[in-house]
Amino acid sequence: MKKTDKEWKEHLDAESYKVTRCGGTEHPFSGKYYQHKEDGIYTCICCSSPLFSSETKYDSGSGWPSYYAPINMDAVTVHRDTSHGMIREEVKCSDCDAHLGHVFPDGPPPTGQRYCINSLSLDFKPKA
Repeated sequence: MKKTDKEWKEHLDAESYKVTRCGGTEHPFSGKYYQHKEDGIYTCICCSSPLFSSETKYDSGSGWPSYYAPINMDAVTVHRDTSHGMIREEVKCSDCDAHLGHVFPDGPPPTGQRYCINSLSLDFKPKA
């Protein structure tokens, strides 16, 4: 999905634009999905692509919604991020290249991964 910067600014609120299109992050423990417990699918706020299932969501204590796996391995891409003097693995939406958060190798079984995702990059579709 290709949009101009102007189109993204018209589509998103200022905070979601800063996170998804500029690589920003929300404050820990502040996101609307941090303690969200409903069954359903978390989608990309930019393009509505399915990203994570409530079945893989867990409380990591990190302050951000955390998942041990994406809904499928093609839903997200992972890129090396060396910003802010750190080496991390950035997670982006495969369909629109939105910045979602980062993945760390300290999650629970069965994957051992912690996808630490900004609520501002997500929308939620409840289970029917």
